[in-house]
Amino acid sequence: MPQPKPKVVLGVSGGIAAYKACELLRRLTESGHDVRVVPTASALRFVGAPTWSALSGNPVSTEVWDAVHEVPHVRIGQEADLVVVAPATADMLAKAAHGLADDLLTNTLLTARCPVIFAPAMHTEMWEHPATQENVATLRRRGAVVVEPAVGRLTGVDTGKGRLPEPAEIFEVCRRVLARGVTEPDLAGRHVVVSAGGTREPLDPVRYLGNRSSGKQGYALARTAAARGARVTLIEANTGIPDPAGVDVVHVGTAVQLREAVLKAAADADAVVMAAAVADFRPATYAEGKIKKKEGEEPAPVALVRNPDILAEISADRPRPDQVVVGFAAETDDVLAHGRDKLRRKGCDLLVVNEVGERKTFGSEENEAVILGSDGTETHVPHGPKEALADTLWDLIAPRLV
Repeated sequence: MPQPKPKVVLGVSGGIAAYKACELLRRLTESGHDVRVVPTASALRFVGAPTWSALSGNPVSTEVWDAVHEVPHVRIGQEADLVVVAPATADMLAKAAHGLADDLLTNTLLTARCPVIFAPAMHTEMWEHPATQENVATLRRRGAVVVEPAVGRLTGVDTGKGRLPEPAEIFEVCRRVLARGVTEPDLAGRHVVVSAGGTREPLDPVRYLGNRSSGKQGYALARTAAARGARVTLIEANTGIPDPAGVDVVHVGTAVQLREAVLKAAADADAVVMAAAVADFRPATYAEGKIKKKEGEEPAPVALVRNPDILAEISADRPRPDQVVVGFAAETDDVLAHGRDKLRRKGCDLLVVNEVGERKTFGSEENEAVILGSDGTETHVPHGPKEALADTLWDLIAPRLV
């Protein structure tokens, strides 16, 4: 007997980004979800009801007076497995935070007992206003997942924070929340810092020393943390991957730049997860011009100097003693022995140890690892999606957060 489709309510409030919700709706329906769109009256000024109905295959209404015999203002929220509001305007966040119920969507939010996700979209000044920030804090405190808006082009010529994240990224948050099946996000109210990718150390204007890290594991950690309610700062080095929804992203290139960004972000963080592959060395000198190949001559040796040990530094000098610090160790042989030694030397709380090599870990969508704890614990994570490893790691981090 086929399993029933998860019931998702897609709330759409009245912002210009409402047109992007059509793409989110398509992704939800095509991945096997039964979606009921509940737009506000102002949202219908941007995208009409026939569009929502045709894309979802379900009727669309905005008023509690439509189909009264079905008691929609109660039933829609009661029967939902997930409610996602995208875009969520400043007005909608205010109504939700204060429990107002003047239309079908706000009534649905009051009756829902499932996970609720808000994807805000508005001008920067509106997002940064103390009233909006207090409303967001209230919703998060009550267990809602409020993803951080993206930075980019807004309505008209304005640019800044407040742009609706890409629908594909909002969909990933929805998928992760549904997969966990947990109403209360366990990282709500927490600030976590995740590094991802691989640093590049310039040798000349066209060459650098680098590594094979794709950044996919770090991005999986950032996405899963956001889906579990955390405020996430992702510090990425040379990944080329689109920014995840609901995540503040800082772009860096070198190990020195990564150190500066991590130390700044870690100042108020509850947890720091160093998933990036940081170069141990960098060229001692930088050639201002391209190093030329000279006929009949061997190249001059490249002198190297040590890069700062970021993991050891933040482990030893934490802004507060209860901050949880996690490292990663990519090894090619004697994996656990080297991992235990690194855990001891670095002084972190958890160390994710995995074996790397051709067709292993780097660039793959899957991973397997052993997570070593400073308390002597070992957690084996079998081969599977990098998201599974990410969730296991957050499962171990969450109880350690005071």
